[in-house]
Amino acid sequence: MSDVDEPRVGIVIRTKNRPWFLRRALADIVAQRFEGWTAVIVNDGGDPAPVEQAVTEHSGTANRLRVVHHEAPRGRSAAANAGLAVLTTEFVVLHDDDDLWDPDFLRAAVDRLDAHPGDAGVMVRTEIVYEAERDGAFVEVGRAPFWPEMTSVSYGEFLQVNRAVPIGHLYRRRLHDELGGYREDLDAVEDWEFTLRVLQRYDIGFLGARPLAFWMQRRGVAGELGNSMFALAADHDIYDRRVRDEALRAWVRGQGDGLPLYLARVVRDEVARQLDERLSLGQRAARSLRRLRDRWRR
Repeated sequence: MSDVDEPRVGIVIRTKNRPWFLRRALADIVAQRFEGWTAVIVNDGGDPAPVEQAVTEHSGTANRLRVVHHEAPRGRSAAANAGLAVLTTEFVVLHDDDDLWDPDFLRAAVDRLDAHPGDAGVMVRTEIVYEAERDGAFVEVGRAPFWPEMTSVSYGEFLQVNRAVPIGHLYRRRLHDELGGYREDLDAVEDWEFTLRVLQRYDIGFLGARPLAFWMQRRGVAGELGNSMFALAADHDIYDRRVRDEALRAWVRGQGDGLPLYLARVVRDEVARQLDERLSLGQRAARSLRRLRDRWRR
């Protein structure tokens, strides 16, 4: 039996009222040189008619495309979980409707995981592609590397900041059975939080020879056509802090607050020292005089 009959990769496509992007995403998936995939389109509260129309345009692969319609929006995490719930494949990946792959992405990622059965997943080198609207479509207007210095997936580095986007991460479906789904109380950073849970226990491989995933960005575009990195910028900061505070509280409950209190002061003093080194001699003297004046007034 072929991979097409028993697909190994399950793809979740989250979309809402963006038929142009959805059609492009479906064409991107169909162009993959690895054919052992099935895909679930999760329409999170958008108009169902354009979604169904987009599927009919790929009649040759219709048996590999399923659609889940939400009558009302449930959010990014709930949409991802809804897609995962109907997949039983060995591997899964989130392909948001506005991002793209190199035609060899699935083949390279699956080969990497087959060769490294102990790895929980694999991330690939990703490139940022800037695009702008022209005559009802979006066209490329520039490119930039995304974490070009990255050579491996490090838990320590991911604690600092997310160094991946969903389009560039294929992983084993069984991780959700073990670790749970994407947290639906997080309206952003849900993929980063899940990756942290994975990296606490397992290694994730990295393919860095060339970009195999493309993170499409549209600066200045608001509303449903916007890129979540910009449209949800405030939410990213809020939920990033929530995840960190939860982890800190859990650690303090078991270990006490001595070390966090100490490190918080050390970090503050070190930042102040580095800023002080950047000041000129005259600026330092002026600051010292202000401090003396303030103390005298008290």
